[in-house]
Amino acid sequence: MNNLSQLLEAALFSAARPLSLSDLAALEPDASKSEITEALAELKQTLDRDGHGVELLEVAEGYQILTRQEFADAIHRARIVTRPRRLSPAALETLAIIAYRQPVGRAEIEEIRGVAADGVLRHLLERELVQVAGRSEGLGRPLLYGTTPRFLDMLGMTSIDQLPRLEDFAVKLSPVREPTGA
Repeated sequence: MNNLSQLLEAALFSAARPLSLSDLAALEPDASKSEITEALAELKQTLDRDGHGVELLEVAEGYQILTRQEFADAIHRARIVTRPRRLSPAALETLAIIAYRQPVGRAEIEEIRGVAADGVLRHLLERELVQVAGRSEGLGRPLLYGTTPRFLDMLGMTSIDQLPRLEDFAVKLSPVREPTGA
């Protein structure tokens, strides 16, 4: 494995988040984008070929070294890795609205949910799962929210386009029939 591949491996191993090509290029300013991509391919091939317990994956607009899926259950059972706090149902609901309707304003989120969203939005911003994506042209130019690369990383996706389609979740309801009295 060449020096650049080894440098990328070290950076990816030590990083707690996916690293973008520009993050990786900062490690070796003289390397071209194609050289970085070739070094990543070499690293991936080495990890795959030599049977390592980790693999190089492209996630959330970047690259990350992660545990191979076949070992994840054993590591989880042994409680070796601590998981971040779970999101509340309100946070998950708000995050889903943002993911599917982005960019979306607070008022629209509140209209859909039927409750105030200030606290939940603040929490999602602090966790870096959503970000301000701009301002609406509407009255007062309210903030619009969208998801972040961290959101994609949390779901193991490279693009928001990988979200399941809303139609896949739709439940067809049949009309309720009133009981007939005799």
